[in-house]
Amino acid sequence: MLSIQNIEVIYDHVILVLKGISLEVPQGGIVALLGANGAGKTTTIKSISNILKTERGEVTKGSIEFEGEQVDNLSPNELVRRGVVQVMEGRHCFEHLTVEENLLTGAYTRKDGRKAVADDLELVYSYFPRLRDRRKSQAGYTSGGEQQMVAVGRALMAKPKLILLDEPSMGLAPQLVEEIFEIVKTLNQKEGVTFLLAEQNASVALRYATYGYILENGRVVMDGEAKALSENEDVKEFYLGLSGGDKKSFRDVKHYRRRKRWLA
Repeated sequence: MLSIQNIEVIYDHVILVLKGISLEVPQGGIVALLGANGAGKTTTIKSISNILKTERGEVTKGSIEFEGEQVDNLSPNELVRRGVVQVMEGRHCFEHLTVEENLLTGAYTRKDGRKAVADDLELVYSYFPRLRDRRKSQAGYTSGGEQQMVAVGRALMAKPKLILLDEPSMGLAPQLVEEIFEIVKTLNQKEGVTFLLAEQNASVALRYATYGYILENGRVVMDGEAKALSENEDVKEFYLGLSGGDKKSFRDVKHYRRRKRWLA
């Protein structure tokens, strides 16, 4: 469904942030972009949704294709109409609007009539019953978990084929993180929505994803099936906080990091 080939991103005509990233997202999949803060996950997401220009960034090399067509030069609203919707890091609800008004803004680009929009609003409420209870409340007075649900629900109102989900676990309690990811899994299985999610919490992401890419310093240093990545000893050591067998020395750590940079 989505194919990114060797893209480079530069900010302010000077700062090279992405250094030749390539990845693919199959239709019906849940693909995780993993890595520490500053690895390039959010920039990758924004390069797909084409909102880099608002931050003085641009894709200077490579190509981005969605459903076989190059979409590098499309505007963000044209991408939304084609079915590519981003849920931004930090949720970004309209705080002065009610929960329901926030959800309805997601249907702004649709032209299939009020009944279809109303039906999809009911669908969102069926997945997020808490939002039905809070539908008349101002979004700014809801909890962080509820705002994340609003952000995902708003994306669903645009009838997406692909949702770009940026740091869904940020600032949420572990129980809420599990709840959000369970809903992502259900939407993927029942509604056929494909997900590309950028996430620092590799442990949770790899449990729900089908495939994963690990980014470091703007490069893909490792990729593979999610199950294989979660069982990889190096991934356990450096991204899951687990150590199998003897603890590695600082020299081993330095060697591993050099090796990852070389592979990248």
